[in-house]
Amino acid sequence: MTAYDSAQWSDFFVATAGASAALAGLLFVAVSINLDRILGEAGLPDRALETVLLLLTVVLVSVVGLVPGQGSGALGAELLFVSVTIALVVLRLPTVGLASFAPPRAWVWARWGLRIAGTLPFVIGGAGVLLETGGGLYWVAAGIVFAIAGAVANAWVLLVEILR
Repeated sequence: MTAYDSAQWSDFFVATAGASAALAGLLFVAVSINLDRILGEAGLPDRALETVLLLLTVVLVSVVGLVPGQGSGALGAELLFVSVTIALVVLRLPTVGLASFAPPRAWVWARWGLRIAGTLPFVIGGAGVLLETGGGLYWVAAGIVFAIAGAVANAWVLLVEILR
């Protein structure tokens, strides 16, 4: 298996596109159930957007990886465009605590770690595919794992933790 030819990754991309699209659908249900609470607390609407964007990144990257017949240059450019665009939005979102909760420093670091782990590997992977060096699609796979894990953690907060 090569790190720069998406044809060999098609089963992986099909699976991750489907899984992340399903999770995004469940997220919309979770947000709609707790919409009043989410809108009523500082930081939670941004956290919901962050979660949607992490899952959207996985869907878009997976779809880009499934485009047939494209070379590594086109794939790398597409991955870079998608990942840099979404990373810029996610990394610009504010990280604030709930009105009734002043977040400890570790909480803020964990949130930033989640954002970076869920976005940066896609950028590195896109650059690697474009330049055919440095691991390419293996970085994209890591980004997919971290983005889904981060989105699930955020979804848990949006669905369960805000009711405590």
